Amino acid sequence: QVQPVESGGGLVQPGGSLRLSCAASTSIFSIYNCDWYRQAPGKQRELVAGITRGGTTNYADSVKGRFTISKDNAKKTVYLQMNSLKPEDTAVYYCKYAAVWGQGTQVTVSS
Repeated sequence: QVQPVESGGGLVQPGGSLRLSCAASTSIFSIYNCDWYRQAPGKQRELVAGITRGGTTNYADSVKGRFTISKDNAKKTVYLQMNSLKPEDTAVYYCKYAAVWGQGTQVTVSS
């Protein structure tokens, strides 16, 4: 199984937006659900949002109404649109298919 690849992280001011992408191989994209996790320094990794093969979504309470997870089947890519970002959203964000993790992308929210 090929590791999914995240991109789109960076530095943004509070209230700003970023869109993360998770590109996957056909072998895992079409079979498994996809979840986005994040891990802040000194904290445990936590589930942020998930999307099933059929497109059903779920979100952590801390990001509901601000983050949107979606997928493009043709591009085999899952997106995490993050709006109204807060400093507490600062973390390394990972996507995961089954037991296959990406390498992570850093998101820093700071003025």
